[in-house]
Amino acid sequence: MYELIQITDRSYYVESPAKIGLVRLEGDEVCLIDSGNDKDAGRRLRQILDRSGWKLRAIYNTHSNADHIGGNRYLQGQTGCRIYAPGVECAFTRYPILESAFLYGGYPCRDLRHKFLLAQESAAEELRPESLPEGFEIIPLPGHFFDMVGYRSPDDVVYLADCLSSRETLDKYQIGFIYDVAAYIRTLETVKEMQARMFVPAHAPAAESVAELAQYNLDKVNEIAGRIVELCAEPRCFEDILQKLFEAYALEMNFEQYVLVGSTVRSYLAWLKDTGRLAAVFDKGRLLWTASV
Repeated sequence: MYELIQITDRSYYVESPAKIGLVRLEGDEVCLIDSGNDKDAGRRLRQILDRSGWKLRAIYNTHSNADHIGGNRYLQGQTGCRIYAPGVECAFTRYPILESAFLYGGYPCRDLRHKFLLAQESAAEELRPESLPEGFEIIPLPGHFFDMVGYRSPDDVVYLADCLSSRETLDKYQIGFIYDVAAYIRTLETVKEMQARMFVPAHAPAAESVAELAQYNLDKVNEIAGRIVELCAEPRCFEDILQKLFEAYALEMNFEQYVLVGSTVRSYLAWLKDTGRLAAVFDKGRLLWTASV
């Protein structure tokens, strides 16, 4: 773990729970794409930089989930590097309590205020095209989170953030986190057609082609959507739908799974309603979801 893997002359990634990109710039300067899940990840990255004689110029965050920004504060404090994050992700990076509050839908209890859902705050700046080193490209990848992006390095390596889960992860957990289902489907369709020298997804193996994996992720989205519609053949409340999905996929309920899968299921319900496959009715103080006739 935390092994530095070289892809091209300039582009690397660090093998970690969420892969971290590293690209060499001018002279001894480098930039990172994300920073890992906590202060310890930051320390390990600092050790890699020190061993290689590299100076960290900037961290370019793909999005603001805690496992991608957790090393920000430590590295910024140690090196004085700048941190950039796109759109709404910048606010979440500066004020990480927003992630756990958003997932829970209110002030999160202590069980949700830990490093896996609540990173330390860092002084992020909003990502703009002029913030990037020469030759870099921002790739919009919305869906998994609000304004998630990927990056294409000058030597054509694409860092794909969280838009793809590995087959093993999907087979084990079944319901991957999604904020905006419609946007996520569009992103997967775009990624299927994308070409690059190498792709580096954060939670799947680096590969020269990811079209097959993108389709596998897309098929899983459609499977889950279909299962939800089937469950709603009779009117059901959200908690009932969630329970049935946990039973169907043999998932273990805890606070983290409740908010991560629960938030995702709400996103599916919203998308299915907007696309006319589900209807919502209010009955005796409950919101019920039912398949459209």
